[in-house]
Amino acid sequence: MISTDNFDPVEERRDASAKNQYVRRMFNNISRRYDFLNHFLSAGIDRVWRKKAIKLSGLAAGNTFLDVACGTGDLSVEAAKSNPKKIVGVDFAENMLSGFRAKKESLGLDGKVEIIQASAEELPFAEGAFDVAAVAFGARNFGDLKKGLAEMHRVLKSGGRVVVLEFSKPKVFPIRELYFMYFRHILPAVGKIVSGDGGAYAYLPESVSAFPDGDDFEEVMRIVNFREVRSVPMTFGIATAYYGIK
Repeated sequence: MISTDNFDPVEERRDASAKNQYVRRMFNNISRRYDFLNHFLSAGIDRVWRKKAIKLSGLAAGNTFLDVACGTGDLSVEAAKSNPKKIVGVDFAENMLSGFRAKKESLGLDGKVEIIQASAEELPFAEGAFDVAAVAFGARNFGDLKKGLAEMHRVLKSGGRVVVLEFSKPKVFPIRELYFMYFRHILPAVGKIVSGDGGAYAYLPESVSAFPDGDDFEEVMRIVNFREVRSVPMTFGIATAYYGIK
């Protein structure tokens, strides 16, 4: 089990290789209970957020869709409802992908979805391969945020769309106070009991606190050359979907 004693997510971000190693091990550790905890700890609202993110992306029948840091594939499953020509899910945690493969088979998506183990910072695709690229609750885990977003930009066609769905920090009282109390105290305790890995659910609030959100994240998207960037806060700003065009 990985300890997060004295773990500084800001410092780890400076060392992409160390952070990627840490995050890969962490998600491999919790993969067996990952889906249950996602839906339980969010009271199911994470499904609504993914649905809104796919709608914002403008994904349409016949499009090609890339799901970066796909985990067990919930965003890809939602994307499949739009009947794209092809869905490709990419993640570097092999145990998470095993869960996605089982889900893909059970839902009859074998002919629609391809799963590849790879890092977000080194996507194994040609430039201009996809109409839409998206990442749900994975961007804050990139070892190098700018490089990961730049790779998503690279593999999009001209005019292609990106959507980044990520936790953000509510601004309004008392939602902000309740949110951080839940994230810092309740969520890690429940996550430890159910998953057996307290470190993983201590990492979550730390990574959210360190991650740029709102205007700051929009600026990062512009730096890597996305245009028409905008953000759509969800559920009092607990999560935000960021949109851009290549």
